Amino acid sequence: MFFMMGITDGRKDFDFHQQIICDICGKYGRFQVFMTYTVLSLFFIPCFKWNKHYYVQTSCCNTVYELDAEIGKRIAAGEDMEILPQHLRQMNQQGYGYTMRHCRNCGFSTTEDFEYCPKCGTRLSE
Repeated sequence: MFFMMGITDGRKDFDFHQQIICDICGKYGRFQVFMTYTVLSLFFIPCFKWNKHYYVQTSCCNTVYELDAEIGKRIAAGEDMEILPQHLRQMNQQGYGYTMRHCRNCGFSTTEDFEYCPKCGTRLSE
């Protein structure tokens, strides 16, 4: 007899959208809530989840915030919640997979992997 098991990371998006004016870019956007976790699967069936973290991502500039765990659990349970600034902690964009690049000549900022500024042609710095 043999067992097929594995440990993987997962992500679950929640059907929760809250309209906002972004503090980072000043544009209209919405919060999109998701959870990341680690799961033990036995015969491809998820059996046990741990290391759960709740996050909020803005739709305008893709800024990622860590959401208070209690608020995240309530949203996951389907409760109608309003996310307030004190429920959020901004994540380091570079540590989450985004690298913000800035042009020192014209001030243009982007998360794209440009080597040169698309506005003025100056080499971008991180």
